[in-house]
This record gives sequence, structure tokens and C-alpha cells, in this order.
Amino acid sequence: MALIIGLIPVLVWGMIPTILSKIGGKPANQILGVTMGSTIAAVIVFFATGTKLPTGFNLFLCVLSGFGWGFGQTLAFKGYQLVGSSIVMPITTAFQLIATALWGAFALNSWSGVLNKTIGIIALLVIILGATLTTWTEHRQKTNAAAIKQTVILLLIGTIGYWLYSAAPQVPNLTWAKGFLPKMEPMTALEVFLPQVIGMLLAAVLYALLNIKKQNAFVEKVTYKQIVGGLLAVIAALAYLSAAQPQMLGLSNAFVLSQVSVVVATLTGIYMLKQTKTHKEMIYTNIGLALIVAAASVTAII
Repeated sequence: MALIIGLIPVLVWGMIPTILSKIGGKPANQILGVTMGSTIAAVIVFFATGTKLPTGFNLFLCVLSGFGWGFGQTLAFKGYQLVGSSIVMPITTAFQLIATALWGAFALNSWSGVLNKTIGIIALLVIILGATLTTWTEHRQKTNAAAIKQTVILLLIGTIGYWLYSAAPQVPNLTWAKGFLPKMEPMTALEVFLPQVIGMLLAAVLYALLNIKKQNAFVEKVTYKQIVGGLLAVIAALAYLSAAQPQMLGLSNAFVLSQVSVVVATLTGIYMLKQTKTHKEMIYTNIGLALIVAAASVTAII
């Protein structure tokens, strides 16, 4: 049963980019619809579980975390338009893993000792290599190269948002920073959940408003079709939290298993969205994906 629950995030998170791309629309439609769906589901979870809402600086950190995700995900959606989800997903996954791992290692001291830090840095270099292999093209055209370069820049900038998403809720756990931060209590994942999603929605609404002269995403039907993506994302997140419990798979095993979602996202993008690759490109892509998953597993275990 634990393994089945652990596989839900793999399949759902892996399928979401393909589903959203199939539904269509522009980044404003996608980010607004997804965050609306997530907010609906988060409100239901909040009242169903009776979870308390964070207050004060904790509340600010949660909203900031969600806003960061909204910023990063919007740029990822832009990448979908430029080169497709099968190229975006390995790159953005690699960037997120690197940012999160470095934050954990040096801010939270999760890689204790010189040996673990050395192994971790080598693993991050392997992740970079894996992401690079997934973008390799056999017949490189100037337009394709320019689109990939633009996408990589967008995703690199978006990683700042994803880093905030991971790092902001962990600020109360920074023992070295307690002297100059307001007094805060550590938060559970469920306590973070609703205000985090509200931050995501705020980022989405802001982006849609900034683009309203070009496109009014608030009145377009495709925006509301994208709500399904947000509902699925919350289901996957809850399954991951459940699988990460000590009596289930445990945090490290659940995290390692969840990274396989990048394989699902990439391959469904290729085969279901017809984001075609040559035989040689598929070999490079599969090797790159294997390196990303293997190296991510190392960062979780050390």
C-alpha cells in the first residue's frame, strides 16, 4: 500500500505538464487555472483536517513561498510554449534539485561533513550533465538553439521562485538565524499548505492582471479547464506527504521515488504531445533522465 501511495505523485506530477499542454492556452491561462484549482482543493483540505492557520511572520513566509512557486511555474509555462514540456521538465527539475540541495546542505546543514558535501556536489554536477544531455539535438537549427537558450534563461530565473517555495517555510528551522529573526515555531506541511496556495494564486492573479491588455485570462474558458491541473497537483502533494511518513516509505525514499515523475513528464510529452526526437536524441534523453534520477537519489540519501 505504501508503494502504491508513493507512485501516485510519480504518475500525477508526471502527467500534469502533458495534461495542461493538451488543454492548451497561454501561460496566463495555465497559471491562473492551476492555482484556482489548487486553492479550491486546499480550502477543502484545510476545513476537513481542522488544521490551524499560521500567524505573523510564519504566515508571511508561507505566502511568500507560494508566490515564489507561482513566479517559477509561470516561467516554466512560457518554456512549454517555446520548446515543449519534454525539454522543459528535465531542465527545471535539475535546477530545482540543485537550488534545494545547496540550500539544505549549507543553510540547514543536511550534508554533514566534508565527505558528504563532496559527494553531494559531485551529484549536482551529474544532474547538470543529465539535464544537458536531455536538450541535445541531432540536427540543431538556429531557431531551435535560440529557443532552447531562451528557455534555459527563463528557467534559471524561475529557479529563484522555486527556491523560495522550498526555503521560505524552512526559515523557522534556521538555528543560526534565530538572533535576528522574529520568534517563530516550526510548521507542519499541512499548516503551510493553504497560505502557500494563496501565495500561488496571488502570483497568478498579478501575472494575469499585468497581461490583461494583451489577453484577459479571467474570462477565457480555457483558464477554467486548467483548474483540473490544480486539483491533480494537490492530490499528488497529499499522497507525497502521506508516503513520506516514517511508517510508510519515509522521507528519503518518497523523495527519490517522486523524482521519477520527470521521466513520466518527459516521455509523455514526447509520445502524447508528439514532441518528436530522433533515435539518437532519445538515447541521450534517456541517459540524461537516468543521471538526474540517480544523482537526485544520492542527494536524498547522504
